[in-house]
Amino acid sequence: MLYIKDSAFKQQKLSAWQPILTVGTVLPTFFLIGVAFIPVGIGLLISSYQVQELEIDYTSCEKREITQIHDNSTTLCSEFLAKHPNGNCSCLIDLELDADYRRDVFIYYGLTNFYQNHRRYVKSRDDYQLLGHLRAGRECSPFAHRIDPKDGILKPIAPCGAIANSLFNDTFQLERLVFDASNNPGYNEVPLIKTGIAWATDKNKFKNPPIPKGSNSLAAAFNGTVHPVNWPRNVYDLDPSDPNDNGLQNEGFIVWMRTAAFPTFRKLYARIRHDINEKDVSYQEGLPKGKYRLLIQYNFPVAGFKGKKRFIISNTSWLGGRNPFIGAVYILVEI
Repeated sequence: MLYIKDSAFKQQKLSAWQPILTVGTVLPTFFLIGVAFIPVGIGLLISSYQVQELEIDYTSCEKREITQIHDNSTTLCSEFLAKHPNGNCSCLIDLELDADYRRDVFIYYGLTNFYQNHRRYVKSRDDYQLLGHLRAGRECSPFAHRIDPKDGILKPIAPCGAIANSLFNDTFQLERLVFDASNNPGYNEVPLIKTGIAWATDKNKFKNPPIPKGSNSLAAAFNGTVHPVNWPRNVYDLDPSDPNDNGLQNEGFIVWMRTAAFPTFRKLYARIRHDINEKDVSYQEGLPKGKYRLLIQYNFPVAGFKGKKRFIISNTSWLGGRNPFIGAVYILVEI
C-alpha cells in the first residue's frame, strides 16, 4: 500500500495571518491610497482635455440650400418637418476650427432626451433575423409586419422592431473653404468613411441573408420583405456610396442598434479619411484649421420628444474620447 505522508497542507491547517483592523491601521492605509489616486486622477483629466472637440447644436437650424446662401428665410427645419413629415429639409452651418485637429478625427452625432434604454424599446428587435433569417418575431410587434404599398401584401419588416424603425437618418457633408491660385474662394468636400465605425463584437451579430443563385443583387436576398415604416429606403440601399456597406451589415445601422444607457448620448457617424492620395493629401495629418461649412440633410425629427441634435468633430487620446468623469472620480475619492 502506498503511504502518503501527512502534512498541514493536506489537512488544511496552514498557518495564516489575519490582520486586526483598527483606526490606527485603516486610516493611514486609506490616506496612502487616496494620495496615490491624486496623480492618477490628474493624469486622466489631462489626457481627457487633450482631446480636441467641436460640438454644434443644430436642432434649430434654418432651412437653406446651397443655392440659397444669401436667402434671409427663417424657416426652421424642425418646424418644416412638423408640417411636412415626408418632406426634405437641408440646412447649412458655417463653422471654424481654431487649431489643427491631429489624426485620427471622427464625426459623431448626438441626441438629447432620447431614451434608448426604455425596457420595451430595448427588447424590440429580433436577433435571429439580424443574423440573416428573414422572419419577424413577435418581440418586434407592432413593428413586425406591414402591408407592402407596392402590392398590398402583408410582409415581414426587415429589419423589424422599434430600434430599427427609429434609425437616425440625418446626413452630413463637411466642406472646407479653400482658395485657388487666383485667390478665389471655393469649397472642397472633406472625405468621410462610414466603415470601420462599429465594434467587431457587434458586427458578428449582423449578417445579410444569402443572395439567391443566379443573382448578384443584395435586393434579391430581401425579396418578400418590406422596409420599416419610418425608413425612406430599403435596407439594401442604406449606403449608396459603398455597395459593400448595405443590408443588415451596414455599419451605421449596427452602431445605432447598440442602445445607449442614458438619454443624452453620441454615436459614431464617420471617420475622416487620412490616407495619402492626390485628392485628400491635406488630411493625412488630421483636419486642418480653418473655415468649413456643414451641409445637413435634416430628416430625424426630435420636436415630438423635446430632444436636441448635435454634430461633433473630435479626435481621441490613449484613453479614448473626451471623458473627464473618470479623472474627477479618482480625485474625489482622495478628497
